[in-house]
Amino acid sequence: MPRLALGVDFGTSGVRLAISAPTGDPLIEQGSPYPGPFTEPESWRRGFRSLMLQLPLELRQRIGALALAGTSGTLLLCHRNGALLEGALSQALPYHLACPEQLPAVRELLGSTSHPASQASGSVARALRLLAQSQQLAHPSDVLLRHQADWLMGWLLATWTWGEEGNNLRLGWDVVRQQWLDGLPSAPWAQALPRIVPSGAVLGTVAPMVAADLGLPDDCELVAGTTDANAATLAADPSREDGLTVLGTTLVLKQFVPSPIEAKGVSCHRLNGRWLVGGASNTGAEILSRTFSPTQLQDLSRQIDWTTSSPYRLRPLLGRGERFPVDDPTLEPILEPRPIGDALYLQSLLEGIAEIERQGWQRLQELGAPPIQRVITLGGGARNPHWRRLRERILGLPVRNRPDLSAARGMARLAQGRMESSLAGPA
Repeated sequence: MPRLALGVDFGTSGVRLAISAPTGDPLIEQGSPYPGPFTEPESWRRGFRSLMLQLPLELRQRIGALALAGTSGTLLLCHRNGALLEGALSQALPYHLACPEQLPAVRELLGSTSHPASQASGSVARALRLLAQSQQLAHPSDVLLRHQADWLMGWLLATWTWGEEGNNLRLGWDVVRQQWLDGLPSAPWAQALPRIVPSGAVLGTVAPMVAADLGLPDDCELVAGTTDANAATLAADPSREDGLTVLGTTLVLKQFVPSPIEAKGVSCHRLNGRWLVGGASNTGAEILSRTFSPTQLQDLSRQIDWTTSSPYRLRPLLGRGERFPVDDPTLEPILEPRPIGDALYLQSLLEGIAEIERQGWQRLQELGAPPIQRVITLGGGARNPHWRRLRERILGLPVRNRPDLSAARGMARLAQGRMESSLAGPA
């Protein structure tokens, strides 16, 4: 029987997996919420294991390679054997959490740089907070700093040595120069950093005990994945003239460019040999789900006149602080005034998100990215055709919704492409 590829996406609200055939066609795709809080790493592992065990054993035993994606920037401390620390330190710090109190220490460590790691919303700031909190429990040489995808990758391999380069951009990995930023190698906690491998590298086979527990074959290979937004890009396979918007919990913009772009709030990745730049805002669909139920969103969307603008100018951030298109940890959301009519309030929120998206594409173009001619939209927000029309008006571009193209499917595509490859493991 032909071998299958498994892609897994660990998002903000839950885990999703996709299995593809050798032709690349999806065979099965399913997801579920985490059984516990998003900040609880054990919840990620339990959620994935539960989903896997729902699949027929004969299907699992045909999986020849797997790759996983995680939320970029969600960081945790663990022991060198992958075990979590005790108490509050058993929890991860989520990707959207800024640590402005650590900015002076970050700048002293990294100097003046526009790299995403130098920001209050970067993982270096979160790492310094975690290390400060752990001083009474562990010495820096006894712990590891791992992002969500890398910690899960360590569990599957039974070694927590590796870190995928895209997931460690915000921790100070310089993708362009292929090295840690100056200051990090000499930091007292440098031993806590992972050994970096590129996306697509085959790291070995899944650990025997984990393979047996999940029903995977002994020779199932683990392929280094990428971030959740990069995985969505792989699923969409955009052209040079396309921009990619992920309307998930947060708003993420991605675009392929001829050469790297480095600026505050902008991420620059290398994906399948191409440069991919973008940014992630702290606005997104979660602000809508906090305000309206799914039924309300559907009903109210039909009542909106998408050809006219709301008189209200809102800034619907999830909380205090923004990452992109501006980097400002003190920026406050603007959610008022709230009009009497719910349909008008929803329209104002949607226009506020679309305006941040417009500013994001404008910011990338100002930094040297070529103008895009079309926007491909993924994520839960892509299921709303009314929102698409509003965004077309504000962006001045055609928008194509592709809600079926998930990050899990992108990871299955990556695993499939590497299954028969002779790509070596980490050097």
